Order: sequence, then structure tokens, then C-alpha cells
Amino acid sequence: MLKLGLGDGPLRVLAIGSHADDIEIGCGGTLLRLAQEVSELEVRWVVLSAAGERADEARASAAAFGAEVDVQGFRDAFFRYGPEVKEYFEGLKPLEPDVIFTHHEGDRHQDHRLVAELTWNTFRDHLILEYEIPKYDGDLGKPNVFFDLDEGLARRKVELLLESFPSQAGKRWFTEDLFLALMRLRGMECNAPSGLAEAFYARKLSL
Repeated sequence: MLKLGLGDGPLRVLAIGSHADDIEIGCGGTLLRLAQEVSELEVRWVVLSAAGERADEARASAAAFGAEVDVQGFRDAFFRYGPEVKEYFEGLKPLEPDVIFTHHEGDRHQDHRLVAELTWNTFRDHLILEYEIPKYDGDLGKPNVFFDLDEGLARRKVELLLESFPSQAGKRWFTEDLFLALMRLRGMECNAPSGLAEAFYARKLSL
């Protein structure tokens, strides 16, 4: 299993999201922190389901976060009903990332669960950190890996989210206070100096 060494380089990061804005919500602050602290950082994003305006938003957001992005057009909520998504994951193997951010296997959204499963099937000897997405399903769990964020990074994450995804502005949950509240909760749980953090689930981790 590969190790994660902050401050060392080069570091190859692969972030996988089912839909536009998943990566930013789940690990945007951590990616901003890595960009500050890792001397040689290569970040690749994959967004599996985004079309039209949402695809444009996904590309603009990735650029704002300093990442290259591959946007696919798989049908939202139908990932399990065809071989195409699995075939796409097979094509990711040559990337050989040092760390992978993906959905949590306990997520109630069917696309998110499948992406977590396929990530583990594809990358068997890699450091995989599963991020969380707050939603109506109430499926937040008990994460075991925390990345503390200073207040500037946390607020920058939220600022980029709100700027990059105007199509989501009408949704009651897509708000500054919700995103900050989750980071505040996770910051309290890990006793972060700033009181803010993002949290992840790791099945195995070599330190």
C-alpha cells in the first residue's frame, strides 16, 4: 500500500466524483491544502456524470481549484445498468496515483456507492480516502482520517463552490452555512487548531 507524505513531491492525486461538485464538496479544502504544502503536485479529476451547463461548471471549477479534469456523460443514477462505467475505470489504471479521493462506500446514493466499489476494484494497492457528501438521506458516518484546514482555506473552498456552480444556487442545502457547519463538526472531532477540517474514511493506511 502506498504512503502519503505531505510536503514531499512529486505527489500524484486522483479525485473521482460521480457528479459535478462532488469532489469540491467532499475534498475541495484538502486539495487546496495539498496545493499549498506539496512542492510537486499533480492533480487529476474525473467527473463521471455531467452534461451541458453542469459539464461547463465542472470544468470551470476544476480550473479554479488548479486541477485537470476529465468530464464524462454517463447517465445520472443509472451507473449500475451497463458495462461502460466499469470499462472507463479500467482505463484509469495506468495513471498510478499516489492517493485517490473517492466516494464513501456507505453513501446512500447508488452512483456514489458504485464509484467507491469500482475505485477499490481498480486500485488495489493504493491509498484510497473516501470523502463524504451531506444530503437528505442522513448518511453521514464516523470518519477516521481528518485533514485540518485553516479558516482561509475552508472559506476559499466554499467561495469557489458557490461561484462555480450557479445552477445549484436554488437548492436549500447548497449553502455556505451548511458546508462550513460540516467542516466545523469534523474540526471539533479531530481537535483541529482552527476548529475546521474535512474528514475521510480509510480502510487501510500505512504511516
